[in-house]
Amino acid sequence: MMDFSGIWVPLVTPFRDGAVDHAALRVLVEYYRGAKVAGIVALGTTGEAAALEEDEQLALVDTVLSAAGNLPVVVGLAGNHLGHVRARLAQFTARPIAGLLVPAPYYIRPSQQGLVDYFSDLADRSPVPLVLYDIPYRTGVRIELDSLLSLAAHDNIAAIKDCAGSVDTTVALIADGRLQVLAGEDMNLLSNLCLGGAGAIAASAHIRPDLFNEVFQAMRRQDLVRARAVFHLLAPMMRLMFVEANPGPVKAALALQGLIANELRAPMTPVSAALLARLRAGLDSLDLRAEGLSAQALRAA
Repeated sequence: MMDFSGIWVPLVTPFRDGAVDHAALRVLVEYYRGAKVAGIVALGTTGEAAALEEDEQLALVDTVLSAAGNLPVVVGLAGNHLGHVRARLAQFTARPIAGLLVPAPYYIRPSQQGLVDYFSDLADRSPVPLVLYDIPYRTGVRIELDSLLSLAAHDNIAAIKDCAGSVDTTVALIADGRLQVLAGEDMNLLSNLCLGGAGAIAASAHIRPDLFNEVFQAMRRQDLVRARAVFHLLAPMMRLMFVEANPGPVKAALALQGLIANELRAPMTPVSAALLARLRAGLDSLDLRAEGLSAQALRAA
């Protein structure tokens, strides 16, 4: 079974003049590969997958895979028409992907048994493992703990991106041990790792992925002091990433770093001028504070 531990970047989809910017996409993937993150998630919420045509989605996955090298790539698989979702599953898994990130069917709010049947059907059909995506504030339905524990028994369901906001569920899943629990709310990264979780799929990790990876690696060394210091260094930027709707702040920050154009696909819009100014100041502060923390670590060594 694939190991989903570590820091995963839920990749934005760069646009230029309304079209997917494949050149910028390659640059991003190569950047995160060099930062030694655990992997990339394409076509997630942060990737504006719902705004992409089917042919654009497939072309994007092909570009990401060609640039990723040996970096694992998980692909988002969302929908509420089972037949369509099955067809997309077949198209995605015809490619050398590492897994599928699958949320509950949105809008229709199925029963818990309907959810178990839905995920089990896809897991049965998929040649790659599923990562469940529990994000009720977007789908309209929560995957309850009993349902998650039932799904954990499936041989082809390996992990969960945990965005449900329930500490009790998070603790129970980690204690159960059958699913790798990945924080989906960025500010839960350190608490997830302290509890024994596997890592995070974190939109904020687009910015200074090296520092996110340092938090994870410090926890693996059981260096809580270092992990906590770097986490608190990142926390102000994490908060800024969600002041306005995701992925607007992430794209604005990447544009300030010169990596992509600050362009989203309607109905999403770029961030306000006020937030853009805060992001610029936040990036400068993060870089300066990171330099200071590194110097402090060197002196301590």
